[in-house]
Amino acid sequence: MLAAQTALETKMLLRNGEQLLLTIVIPTLLLVLFSSVDIVDTGAGSSVDFLAPGILALAVMSTAFTGQAIGTGFERRYGVLKRLASSPLPRWGLMTAKTASVLVTEIMQVILLTVIAFALGWSPHGSPGAVLLLLILGTAAFSGLGLLMAGTLKAEATLAAANLVFLLLLVGGGVIVPMDKFPQGAQDVLGLLPISALSEGLRDVLQHGAGMPWGDLGILAVWAVVGLAAAGKFFRWE
Repeated sequence: MLAAQTALETKMLLRNGEQLLLTIVIPTLLLVLFSSVDIVDTGAGSSVDFLAPGILALAVMSTAFTGQAIGTGFERRYGVLKRLASSPLPRWGLMTAKTASVLVTEIMQVILLTVIAFALGWSPHGSPGAVLLLLILGTAAFSGLGLLMAGTLKAEATLAAANLVFLLLLVGGGVIVPMDKFPQGAQDVLGLLPISALSEGLRDVLQHGAGMPWGDLGILAVWAVVGLAAAGKFFRWE
């Protein structure tokens, strides 16, 4: 039942035009555009070396947070979650299936974006284990926040809030604009956001060949625990 629900959730996610735009099209276009055109000063080195880690972080956020929040919010509004909750599949199984479908989608995103980045001249460094751990914790953090939003706000409010947060974090989360372009006070605050921790952690490993980014992993772990705990406590099925 879990495997069947995971397959269904993945198909529904990929068939949704808005979610497909968020998860596949926008990250791909941003990677190609900003790597090809000198719009933002990304510092020394190749633009794609700076941008690729940030775009991978953006892909995780778009799927685990924005797409999942919007999709789950409207399922809750139309009573889909209520009906599924009364099926033989337990509620924990439904949430597990949603999380698994997010992971499947992210794998496809990472493969696609990695291929495009290599075609643009990307030269990554660092430990694959550190990258994997960052992506897993980032997914957990954004999933918890997305489910919390979807389970507490009305669907229309979730749609507006999730897209607004996506745009704000795209600009202020170190995805495209380097963090050192912001004032020091703003850097201190923005550095605590999950998107900043994920993008900067991936950049430290993949661009600079750093070891395990424990500081960024710690920030993501805190967001993951708080977000998932809050979602588990406050999520309303109706």
